[in-house]
Amino acid sequence: MKKLILSFAALALIVVACQNNNDEAIPNQEAAVDMSDFYVYTSSDVSDVSAKSSADAKNDKCASMKVLNQQLRDNPGLENRMFQIEKHTRTLIAAKGAANKGKPGGGTTPPPPTPYVGKVTIPVIINILEDAAHPVTPDHITSQIAILNDDFNNSNPNTSSVPAEFADLVANNNITFVLAGVNRKASTKSAWGTNDSMKSASQGGINATDASTYLNIWVCEIGGGILGYAQFPGGSLATDGVVIGSDFFGENAAGTVYGHGRTATHEIGHWLNLRHIWGDGRCRQDDFVDDTPGSDGPNYGCPSYPTVNCQSNDMTMNYMDYVYDDCMYMFSNGQDDRMRAIFASGGSRESFVLP
Repeated sequence: MKKLILSFAALALIVVACQNNNDEAIPNQEAAVDMSDFYVYTSSDVSDVSAKSSADAKNDKCASMKVLNQQLRDNPGLENRMFQIEKHTRTLIAAKGAANKGKPGGGTTPPPPTPYVGKVTIPVIINILEDAAHPVTPDHITSQIAILNDDFNNSNPNTSSVPAEFADLVANNNITFVLAGVNRKASTKSAWGTNDSMKSASQGGINATDASTYLNIWVCEIGGGILGYAQFPGGSLATDGVVIGSDFFGENAAGTVYGHGRTATHEIGHWLNLRHIWGDGRCRQDDFVDDTPGSDGPNYGCPSYPTVNCQSNDMTMNYMDYVYDDCMYMFSNGQDDRMRAIFASGGSRESFVLP
């Protein structure tokens, strides 16, 4: 009888263990979450974080980290909110990894299911500050939405060029963007800068449309060689969204090598909680993604493969680098986990998927 009782007890433990291993998410798995590498402040001077020898390196193409630095200075509570968002993200990813006995993007190990499973549909409001010298046409708008849907559904035709080293890491994010409205307003400003004034009607811009359920994109002349910038999850809803330079919005000849709509893909990546792939801090700082190699700074132009930094081959074709539009054509599985975690229960953009 004693043996029989012990056998039942052992069986019960096995069943409980199996149930825990197959949970969709384990919110209390705090022990698996290491936050010691978390950072928010970065250098806003690209020359401090990049050793690349390129004329393009004189300009920081994306001002998202510069804007974040300013928002952190202006809002003391933002750092803690971003810490909690990151902790929630890592907890979900750790729980998924534990349930599938592997890490996201772990080489030959199949990547685990992402924290939020299912199609995500994001309605988009385009806010255009009209400038006769830099027109934004209906074709630009239509092409931009199509490009986003290609990129976030692994339909970029250039993805076939991904090197074999990274081929198993290419993600289909299953995120669809739908045009929900276009607002236009005449503007005589030659440069709006990065202080979010284009997002305020009282400053000549256009107020955001319910940023809890719409992705707002402002299209205007930013100036300073900046292609665009985004607000990370955790910031004020009044300024939440993405800003794109007029010439770099959609399929646009005026944007030349940056005129194929990938600035929006890159900036929306930030809006969905992705950092630059090099981590904005040389080899010592990471982008919080397991399957993206470390690097010492951004890449420019169309780099040849392999491009080696920090003793590994750079994933230069990643949308979160600074290469030309035609030379970026993948998100990784690990980046997909991060993006989809914010749509999960308790995530910072859960409101986009609530019924």
